[in-house]
Amino acid sequence: MRGRTATGIMTIGLLLGLALQPAWADEGYGHTMGYGRGHGEYGRGIHATMHHGGTGHYLRHLLKHQKEIGLTEEQVTRLKALSLDLDRTRIKTEAEIQIAERELASLVHDEKADLTAIEAKVTQSESLEAGLRIEAIKATREARALLTPEQRDKEKAEHEKMMDRHRSGAGRGEG
Repeated sequence: MRGRTATGIMTIGLLLGLALQPAWADEGYGHTMGYGRGHGEYGRGIHATMHHGGTGHYLRHLLKHQKEIGLTEEQVTRLKALSLDLDRTRIKTEAEIQIAERELASLVHDEKADLTAIEAKVTQSESLEAGLRIEAIKATREARALLTPEQRDKEKAEHEKMMDRHRSGAGRGEG
């Protein structure tokens, strides 16, 4: 009995989320929106993608400040390859997530659709998202492993400078 109640509550929550979905559809910033989660550079519901989006920012930060950090040509080449590989993975996986989310929407709107199929589609989407997060974590770790301790210190200093500029408004064109 409890299982049915919990399933009913989850279904109601999912349906409420779907009812609100049109409000999320145009949320944007170039992101594709799913059911309650944003899929794109900044945020799987501001959760997961922030992690791999953050990895992309970290890699771009390293490349932008390569001279200040003292990166070698070999390190720059490897960081560019990491960035490209992560972008490829992100683009492909986000497309798969979009497809899964659209298939989910179709299932949810079909009153005859089996709840097991709906649950499987949700699980598929979440699994793709989790895999993408893991790939981003791997890329970040690989990038950090390329740096010497001295370069890590320089990177932190460059990051702090950037954050100070951002906090002072210079990062927004105000300063």
